[in-house]
Amino acid sequence: MQARATTNVARKIFLIATEESGDRLGASLMKVLRQRLGGAVRFEGVGGRSMAREGLASLFPIEQLSIIGLAAVVKQLPKILRLIRETAAAVTEASPDILVIIDSPDFTHRVARRVRSRDPSIPIIDYVSPSVWAWRPGRARAMRTYVDHVLALLPFEPEEYRRLRGPPCSYVGHPLTEQISVLRPGVDEQKRRDEQPPVLLVLPGSRGSEIRHHMTVFGETLGRLRAEGALFELILPTMPHLQDAVREGVKNWPVQPRIAIGEQEKRAAFRIGRAALAKSGTVTLELALAGVPMVTAYRTGAIEAWILRRAINVKSVILANLVAGENVVPEFLQENCTPEKLSQALREVLGDSPSRRRQVDAFAKIDAIMSTGNQTPSTRAADIVLAAMRKARGAG
Repeated sequence: MQARATTNVARKIFLIATEESGDRLGASLMKVLRQRLGGAVRFEGVGGRSMAREGLASLFPIEQLSIIGLAAVVKQLPKILRLIRETAAAVTEASPDILVIIDSPDFTHRVARRVRSRDPSIPIIDYVSPSVWAWRPGRARAMRTYVDHVLALLPFEPEEYRRLRGPPCSYVGHPLTEQISVLRPGVDEQKRRDEQPPVLLVLPGSRGSEIRHHMTVFGETLGRLRAEGALFELILPTMPHLQDAVREGVKNWPVQPRIAIGEQEKRAAFRIGRAALAKSGTVTLELALAGVPMVTAYRTGAIEAWILRRAINVKSVILANLVAGENVVPEFLQENCTPEKLSQALREVLGDSPSRRRQVDAFAKIDAIMSTGNQTPSTRAADIVLAAMRKARGAG
């Protein structure tokens, strides 16, 4: 075991992020840490394009871990386990002042456990809590043995960690709160949001497997809605790497959408959207912050559904509901995800119904619930990382 450096030299920070969302969080954190440390910092670890722009040379391309579905994971398991071993070895060899693991708990937590057993003096921060409040709550208590502090993106998570006797947890804020100005309509956009025909957003997912599971039922839902006389302008926001799968998936839809590609076009669509049909996930919180009432759905394979049905222990899987503290967004999961049920719920949120008004009222409260004052999430996260480094140096 190597001792922590105590001289006034550049601090060494090791970060691990294996998905695009974590990569963006890591890059923002790196930027603030460099500002706070006056440039006297070295970054090592695993990350994507955003962290590379901040000066990180990744141990391996994170695309190697873009594995979706149980069958694919089983097939790639030897490679995944090898990357876990190699990453943990790289951390202990580097002997950094701190290790920051970012999301992707199936990978990052396995690395963290190995690092803690080999060198307990390296402080470990977990940026983005695993969903211990939704399933496998025993993870929270287990994390105490290898995580020193959790940086939470959702405001209710610190209390959940106290309840579950997990490690210290602080709410630092969700990066979406920094995008409110580009998610909400200006005067002209609000006019379009209120005009006829209404703009209906459809969001089938951000991964290939999600698109495959949702495209048919979403298309049938929209066809049924149109056949019942509902008029609407349809927009389907997606990312560049998914546009081929999306275009293939909508070919047989009875109502053809305008496909909006990339973050900028997606936000523009959100600003004029009156309602949305969305796959459950982070996008539900994004829509709530944009003030767009929605109907949510989720379908997955039979094996995954069987596992999730027995593991999940929350009343809602919709982030917008969990943050708002009330189940205002309707959710249709697995066998309940049918064109009949989805189309009926969409008619309500497209019109001026009590269901729509309940969502609008609940979403109006989310700003205050998720507020981080005048500090950005990355600034709050950096403060905790630096405090943990100072504490470790003092203990050394």
